Amino acid sequence: MNWLKKLVLGIFGLLISIVILLYIFKADYLLKAVRVVYFNGHKTAFLEDYNYFDNAVIEKSTVAQPWSISRNCNQIKATATLEDLHKEIGTVAFLIIKEDSIWHESYYDNYTKDSKSNSFSMAKSIVAASLGKAIMQGKIESLDQKVSNFFPVFKEGKSKNMSVGDLASMASGLDWNESYLNPFSVTTKAYFDTNLSDLILGLKGIEEPGKSYKYLSGNTQLLAMCIEKATGQKLSNYVSESFWKPLGAESEALWQTDAPDGLVKAYCCIASNARDFARFGKLYLNNGKWNGKQILDSAFVQKSVTPRFKESQNYGYGWWLSTFNGKKVFYMKGHLGQYVIVIPEDDLIIVRLGHRNIRSKAGLAETDDFTVYLQETYKMLQQEK
Repeated sequence: MNWLKKLVLGIFGLLISIVILLYIFKADYLLKAVRVVYFNGHKTAFLEDYNYFDNAVIEKSTVAQPWSISRNCNQIKATATLEDLHKEIGTVAFLIIKEDSIWHESYYDNYTKDSKSNSFSMAKSIVAASLGKAIMQGKIESLDQKVSNFFPVFKEGKSKNMSVGDLASMASGLDWNESYLNPFSVTTKAYFDTNLSDLILGLKGIEEPGKSYKYLSGNTQLLAMCIEKATGQKLSNYVSESFWKPLGAESEALWQTDAPDGLVKAYCCIASNARDFARFGKLYLNNGKWNGKQILDSAFVQKSVTPRFKESQNYGYGWWLSTFNGKKVFYMKGHLGQYVIVIPEDDLIIVRLGHRNIRSKAGLAETDDFTVYLQETYKMLQQEK
């Protein structure tokens, strides 16, 4: 048994050495990553992981505005192709909202209309909307206001001309490695570390801002920090007062923070449900107007859903862009296939939340499952005619 004791002591010593090295090289956030992700049987961040982080509350409306339910709701069943896809990649919620009413609604894996799940990067669209609101209120001058007005650390070097609009349109030129699977990437560190502000303010400009599109989560985080500076409010409270309450959200939402009462992880991680996420689709579908009141400036909304760069037609300001059968499509998009898809021409909103997606075989921004959601939704709508 001596050899067994030596083996156990050797393994224990190795583990202690690894932990010490992680702290020395400031990679101790990996301990939390392993505990939250791998100990829960996952390989990446997952829908229910908000339960393992600190969260700020986005307060709901005191006067809820439930969605209207179409008299034909769920009379047309999901196509076999759609149902097979839901099962294959773990869809938990699928909504079709037609002409401002829920026309189809399905839940899976014990989820219900009230179940919360992680928005992941759909939150970026909400942060961009907050920028529009701050401009509308005169708290931020315009899309052209310099980031250095809020954080002087960006006055030097290539970042000196970086604007809040550059952040919203993914054109900052900052040094950021957008990798979700590399445990040593800045994206992973941002997700699990406890000092997000220092991480973001330590970024350097490596390209001229405002010249081209490059998707970086750090852009949205820095944008959120600018909005907080400009408004004097925590972003979770600002979103609650500016959107969650005016849009009549029926449930409070949770926004992951880097520490207790800390900074929200603005580039991701709002835990809410399909019906309340869909409200942002409706707001943008209606050019910033909600029940007759202009919540967001219509010109800002239109700019948000229009490509900034000719060579990057798939992104505007916080919203992804596409076409389907010649029709304009814009959408919120999150890791693992979280979607709020808007087709204005048909007054249509599609929401999908779930555990996995199917990457595009052609290398497109739209995942292959995204295309199926659109194709099969239109097949279902055709059956009603």
